[in-house]
Amino acid sequence: MRIAKVTERISYIGVNDRRTALFENNWPIPYGVSYNSYIIKDEKNVLIDTVEYGSDGDFLCKIEAVLQGGSLDYLVVNHMEPDHSGMIRSVLAKYPQAKIIGNAKTFELMQKYYGISEENVMLVTDGQELSIGSGSLKFVFVPWVHWPETMVTLDVADSVLFSCDAFGGYGSLDGGIFDSDYNMDEMFLPEMRRYYSNIVAKYNQMVTRAITKLAGVPVKMIAPSHGVVWKENPAKVISLYSDWAASKAEEGVVIAYASMYGNTAGLADQIGAKLAECGIRNIRTYDVSRTNVSYILSDIMRYKGFILGTCAYNTFMHPMMEHLCNELRIMGPKGKVMGIFGTSGWNGAGAKALAKFAEEAKLNVVSPTVEAFGAPTAEKVNPSLEEFAKEFVQALKA
Repeated sequence: MRIAKVTERISYIGVNDRRTALFENNWPIPYGVSYNSYIIKDEKNVLIDTVEYGSDGDFLCKIEAVLQGGSLDYLVVNHMEPDHSGMIRSVLAKYPQAKIIGNAKTFELMQKYYGISEENVMLVTDGQELSIGSGSLKFVFVPWVHWPETMVTLDVADSVLFSCDAFGGYGSLDGGIFDSDYNMDEMFLPEMRRYYSNIVAKYNQMVTRAITKLAGVPVKMIAPSHGVVWKENPAKVISLYSDWAASKAEEGVVIAYASMYGNTAGLADQIGAKLAECGIRNIRTYDVSRTNVSYILSDIMRYKGFILGTCAYNTFMHPMMEHLCNELRIMGPKGKVMGIFGTSGWNGAGAKALAKFAEEAKLNVVSPTVEAFGAPTAEKVNPSLEEFAKEFVQALKA
């Protein structure tokens, strides 16, 4: 059993999941993911969130080991997504006297998922405090980060913020549980950024609002439900989320293409080479049929510019490029510079479809489209490529 001390009063009882291949059955997690749960021991004992059902056969044993024969008085549900609420019924079966704490929206969802009786629940309001003995809990609502019922809980005595999905990331905890146990920039930052781009980026405005709301809350540690507990430098993760929510980006360009027979791939390389000649660095080129969209979204969020290219496919864009565009619609990237390129046999259908997507998504597209019918030879491509590169670089540096 993995139990770790966060403070003298607070214990970590989370679990690493290295078996699940796709988070939310959609996003690859090659380094696994942690489901974090915590217990506060006081005059009243409190469990903060649970874990995904079936991910930890020892979960109830961990609770029992920390409580050492004591009762469980409260279960705080910050977020109803099943990877955090999946063990609610199991916990109540073992500790039927425990009251589940959440807001009105929490219990609306809880009824739909688990059919929990009203006698087991305790409703709290935004900003409410609850005494648990020597300390107290303060509940702050942060709706749409990233479900409508989401809230965070502050342990006032130890200034620990239990933030659930906020400030979390992909990746299992392969050693300690704290940020100070890892080289964060190397081991966790890329997976945190990818998690944010995949799960949270759609709600940037709500993230900014939540961070502003939490600005007056004294926080010494941030304990999310995925990833490390931020003990050494909690301000860093707040700063990262603030920058990501504000769409701050590094100089660089993502080129993503869909190609059946190599023509669009060749054009992608020509565009990358021309941008490099113009002084652009940090150019990342992806074949959408080989690289999962999760990683491409992460780099599109990271860099200022992105260029999409596709072959024509059944009078439309390639299906894998359509998948990327659909995810970009959901993500809603702001402040980016976009370019379009494509190849086709006769009608330019792929590039036209990309242009329509960009118009509907209200993206800032640089003209002209770089396009070739048949093989993308220099004679066909160079005039528009030269003009495109000039305009794109100018827009990127503006």
